[in-house]
Amino acid sequence: MSDNDLHDAVQPDMGAAGSDKPRPRRCYTRRMTVEPVLFFAMFSMALQGPLTTQYLWERLSRDLGYNGSRSEGCTNSTNPMEKDVETLTSHWSLYLNLSGLLVGLFSVMLLGPWSDHVGRRPVLIVPFIGLALQIVVYLVVMYQELHVGYLLLGRIISGLSGDFNMVLAGCFAYIADITDRPSRTFRVAVLEACLGIAGMIASIIGGHWRKAQGYINPFWLAFAVNVFAAIYVYFFVRESVKDKKPSKLFTLRHYQSIFRLFGLPGENGRRSKLFLYSLALLLVVTVHMGAKDLMVIYELSFPLCWDSDLIGYGSAAEHLTYLSSLAGLRLFQLCLADSWVAEMGFLSNISGLVVISLAVTTPIMFTGYGLRFFSMATTPVIRSKLSKLVEEGEQGALFSVVACVEGVSFILATSIFNSLYPATLYFMKGFAFLFGAVVLLIPAGIIGLVEICSQKPLYSQFAEIS
Repeated sequence: MSDNDLHDAVQPDMGAAGSDKPRPRRCYTRRMTVEPVLFFAMFSMALQGPLTTQYLWERLSRDLGYNGSRSEGCTNSTNPMEKDVETLTSHWSLYLNLSGLLVGLFSVMLLGPWSDHVGRRPVLIVPFIGLALQIVVYLVVMYQELHVGYLLLGRIISGLSGDFNMVLAGCFAYIADITDRPSRTFRVAVLEACLGIAGMIASIIGGHWRKAQGYINPFWLAFAVNVFAAIYVYFFVRESVKDKKPSKLFTLRHYQSIFRLFGLPGENGRRSKLFLYSLALLLVVTVHMGAKDLMVIYELSFPLCWDSDLIGYGSAAEHLTYLSSLAGLRLFQLCLADSWVAEMGFLSNISGLVVISLAVTTPIMFTGYGLRFFSMATTPVIRSKLSKLVEEGEQGALFSVVACVEGVSFILATSIFNSLYPATLYFMKGFAFLFGAVVLLIPAGIIGLVEICSQKPLYSQFAEIS
């Protein structure tokens, strides 16, 4: 801990000028806090995601009477039945994502501001209960071989509890509560690295496990992980909101607090920066989730025709970017401002997506994964910059907005990419990934422009020194 950090930790933070009432002191710490919580949530989601897509592929193939390209030696790239299976799988993935996310938007906007009053722990427990119930529905569908449409019920239940987005919002708000401004970007990146570690482990386990035992047992593990995570939060996570007070959950005041966050002008162009950074995050997450949703379908079909082992390794390579981005972020922060670190992340992401869009062999596909080694450095920078624009008592409201932005991103991703992919199969199979690379040029321009406009002129810096 630096001298400045130590000073801030022991001195009470005074309120506005002229006020003698100290604000609640932050609990600065370097110890592990909610990182395991996000690890458990991501492990469960990463274990389910590729398996759900593969389950849809197999069930829909069986319904259509299609044996798959593997029985044909993976040589028939024009089989119309394969195109039908790809299209149906893409559309059902769209329906599952939309059903949970649309419901989750309203839940997150209530739970996030509510956590500013009652604390972060309740809003970290509730989503895990919903995620566990979702898996119960999925297991019933698999055991009874019900129509895949019944999977929608599980997604709606999870959405009512805030879904995975509420876990993200609660964890990032928690980190904002306990960190100071200089260290926040790296702590947010550490939290995001937990996403990568969990996703990488779950992807490798899921691919091999499905091949050996099918779908049922991996989903039971995901259920157990969600239950354990809720227990962990209840017993081991300390509350980060020091000035807790009772508050109703179902009230319009929570929505009003979000409106005040973005509707009222602030100092140094706060409102415009909030909008611009939120737009940048919207586009980044849209491309990230849109490409991620299509990866499994892209790898299952001709000409790659990967089996579950290779799909697991590919998903692990995708999640490995969280760790490599964390290491790169820590290194480049020594000589570059956060915004320029984010620009390097955009360059990595764009180049990787371009190569993936042209991949026709396994080595080229993994080359695309490799080029994206620094692609996840952008989101922690954006989250940190958003967090630094608001007050301590607004972190829950802010990250509920961020969660809603990400929810809208998921909706846009599934709507655009899952519709674009089947529509462009006949002239360029990887066009959706190329489209994502072009879209990323917009947030890259936004962050660069905000950074340049925020820099003080040289003469004003000399004036301050004098």
